[in-house]
Amino acid sequence: MMAENGAEILLVEDDPNDAELIKRAFKKRKLAGGMVHLKDGAEAVEYVMRYCCCDRPEGPLLPSVVLLDLKLPKLNGFEVLQRIKADGCTKSIPVVILTSSQEESDIVEAYALGANSYVTKPIDCDAFSKTVVDMGSYWLELNRTQREPEGGAR
Repeated sequence: MMAENGAEILLVEDDPNDAELIKRAFKKRKLAGGMVHLKDGAEAVEYVMRYCCCDRPEGPLLPSVVLLDLKLPKLNGFEVLQRIKADGCTKSIPVVILTSSQEESDIVEAYALGANSYVTKPIDCDAFSKTVVDMGSYWLELNRTQREPEGGAR
């Protein structure tokens, strides 16, 4: 589903349970106008390059935020992040790593590749939902991007 100005959230998550929890949390709090859920890294890169590139006649449709898992089939989250941040049209899209990994090396690599945030998924269902809502509130309601008109909130 695409919002009028593109997907507000691009969720790249291969675990169906985690994806469902994220979708429910956002829907319950009415945090997103549109969400696209993709299940592997190759799909994510293809989607971003198709819908978010500058070469589109109608212009890029940039999501407000990408929620990106690290452990994905086909291309891992690091490879997806690297491709998003390497492209001039997509590098300004905020990318939040949302993963179960607490490895310091993963955190260091994510930030080195341009991640805007790194969030570890809580194991507890209620804590997971709260984390997702808090994160969504920040990125969709509080954070300002360069694309916004001056003086206007989304």
